[in-house]
Amino acid sequence: MKIVAFPSRSSLALKPLLKELEIFPLIKVDVSKNMKNASGKLLDALMNSMFQFVDQPLLPSQENFAPVEEIGDLVEVICTEGEIPADFSEGVFIRNGNNPLFGGLKSAVSIFGQSNQTWVDGEGMLHAVYFKKDPNGSWIVSYKNRYVETETFKLEKQMHNKPCFLPVLEGDASAVLAAQLLNALRFGTVNKYFSNTNVFEHSGRVYSITEDHLPQEVDISTLETLSDWDVDGAWDRPFTSHPKKAPGSGELVMMGTAAKKPYYVLGVISADGKKLHKADLKFKRSVLSHDIGVTQKYNVIIDHPLTMDIKRLVMGGPLMKYEKEGYARIGVMPRYGNAESVKWFEVQTNCTFHILNCFEEDNEVVVVRGCRALTSLIPGPDERVGNFGNKFEWFSKGFNFAHHDDSAADDDAGTGYFFARVYEWRLNMVSGEVEEEKNLTGTEFAMEFPFINERYTGLKHKYGYTQVIDSVASCNSGLGKFGALAKLYLDDQSHSTPSGDQEERCSDQQWIKVEYHKFEENNFCSGSVFVPRHGGIEEDDGWIVTFVHNENTHVTQVHVIDAMKFQSEPIVKITLPQRVPYGFHGTFVSMLN
Repeated sequence: MKIVAFPSRSSLALKPLLKELEIFPLIKVDVSKNMKNASGKLLDALMNSMFQFVDQPLLPSQENFAPVEEIGDLVEVICTEGEIPADFSEGVFIRNGNNPLFGGLKSAVSIFGQSNQTWVDGEGMLHAVYFKKDPNGSWIVSYKNRYVETETFKLEKQMHNKPCFLPVLEGDASAVLAAQLLNALRFGTVNKYFSNTNVFEHSGRVYSITEDHLPQEVDISTLETLSDWDVDGAWDRPFTSHPKKAPGSGELVMMGTAAKKPYYVLGVISADGKKLHKADLKFKRSVLSHDIGVTQKYNVIIDHPLTMDIKRLVMGGPLMKYEKEGYARIGVMPRYGNAESVKWFEVQTNCTFHILNCFEEDNEVVVVRGCRALTSLIPGPDERVGNFGNKFEWFSKGFNFAHHDDSAADDDAGTGYFFARVYEWRLNMVSGEVEEEKNLTGTEFAMEFPFINERYTGLKHKYGYTQVIDSVASCNSGLGKFGALAKLYLDDQSHSTPSGDQEERCSDQQWIKVEYHKFEENNFCSGSVFVPRHGGIEEDDGWIVTFVHNENTHVTQVHVIDAMKFQSEPIVKITLPQRVPYGFHGTFVSMLN
């Protein structure tokens, strides 16, 4: 049965809600007190009578996107194949990912229509593998998982033990508006705090993060959630999922975006985590900018047309939308600059979620490298594609790269519009011009979730790594699966693409050299990181560590791959005591630091 949303003329009646919604993100309410008063009980009754939570369907091909339970105490595991090198770093390989409470992703149905959780929603769960040597020098490997217990997690788990936050990102405009209003009235916040995207370390402390809220400090030994981190009260807004450590100084460069002004605020946190410089960059629109870059002197800012617009929502459109006709630009800002000191470079319209690295060259050029696509897979199909029932078809077609052509991204009737390639922008700080922007990889494989040896963050580098999208598996499941890893030889740009569209085959474009580490059939990875060898000199002297799930046996392993022998078999495979669902980003916290 199709759920009918408000007709467009009703948007006029909803305009008064706009002012209310602009106020709610500023409200700070003690949740426990709010829920005890009488008005809270009335709002609960209203929600329960008007809204029904329904499970979103999970296909057999999506089984490893389903949540798992907490395993409890630390579990010692063994190496199924191979041996851990003696000079491997003692430390913790830890990855974040969404693990929805109450059985899976939900939709909320009401007289207002339907609002839906998206594939990036769901409570964060940390999966940690501990590498430790005993007094005799033998390796002890252990595994543990645990939810990130944000304030909203505790509310649903302890006070209700059932879903109570309504989805607010995607769905019928009237349903999303009603959800935002009711969430704000009941809980003092529009959004649920998932904290499911990344894990990072700063000043000896480890944090879990999603960019809709503050980071949560986590005890690395127990995975216990300790508290929100607001830099001693100096930071009062969302915090990017991908902060970067500035080379040399150890300062943490981050930013926060919001749906209301100020739209984009950049922050620089001192190496000891106690001092903060922040600057409102005075954006004219709200954008979901997922990543930020650094060089030795500069901060690098991505401004692409994935916009959030409450006014558009009130008028019946989506809250978040990729505007294909919108502008894109890259900003370069001195480390402690302000809005006026940013030098902006207009670039071809694109959607770049993840930066590989940035660095300075010849004292006048800033080089920016990232995974660039021509559309966004967040939050999902817009009004041109159809209702919620067509989501699977839209995602499935987007991952169909069999006959990829970049022009397909301009037409949702085509296929392969999620194809992401490693891309380079060269920005001349003297002339103010974009010297060059070009693809570094061809059209054989789509690449995402890039990473490097983090010792080279902000510095010129020879190598990069990405996860490689398995087009067939992703198309069949309607969700991204990564069937291989890629090693990028960034200084070797002399290779022709073996396949791709005719225009590229006939051009003089040369691609960088790429090596692939392919997993067995129906095996897919997540959370891949580079672990440098202690005392290693070469940039690629180290290992790639990643979670690999076998969909035939339903077993998850950790693979350790020698980065200098990238195409060889893993040197170690460690079987875990339970499966690890596919997730997002991870890190390796060395005990040598």
